[in-house]
Amino acid sequence: MKNNFLSNAINISNNIINQKVKEGMIVVDATVGNGNDTLKLAQKVGESGKVYGFDIQKLAIDNTTDLLNKNRFYNRVSLIHDSHANISNYIRDKIDFAIFNLGYLPKGDHSIITKPDSTIEAIKSILSFLHINGILIVVSYYGHKGGIKEKNEIENYLTILNQKKFTVLKMNFLNQINNPPIIFCIEKIS
Repeated sequence: MKNNFLSNAINISNNIINQKVKEGMIVVDATVGNGNDTLKLAQKVGESGKVYGFDIQKLAIDNTTDLLNKNRFYNRVSLIHDSHANISNYIRDKIDFAIFNLGYLPKGDHSIITKPDSTIEAIKSILSFLHINGILIVVSYYGHKGGIKEKNEIENYLTILNQKKFTVLKMNFLNQINNPPIIFCIEKIS
């Protein structure tokens, strides 16, 4: 299978990570899941950078720990078994980049999903910690019960962000079936 630039949300997110995240940066994976983004971020920030990873599911933290240990990147990452809504309890640094993958843990319990209130609280915290020119990516996988409500509430929140402080971009796949993910990108501009 070809690795097309725009073929799916993972490729788009990875391309943004590759362009934006550099050695020494402080970044957040607000939903570590199985650890794929966490690993990529740990590789990109190098030994002088830091990744904070959050998840409410112990299975996600365990899966990510295993992946990081296997690839010898665990020392660059602080994994936090807590809701991303509590980010401000753990982070005091300015951050350069953050990513959310909303929905449920792949190969996990599909009844445990991200929720609009906690996600919006986490987005607010991250935006307050974001450096100027910092980027936040929110990938909304909404094809499950509760997903459309979360997507809509996040979009409503992002729509009212001050355009003098943030640029907000929405990317969606117009010709794909079965609720393709929507990607929101937010850049802090002042």
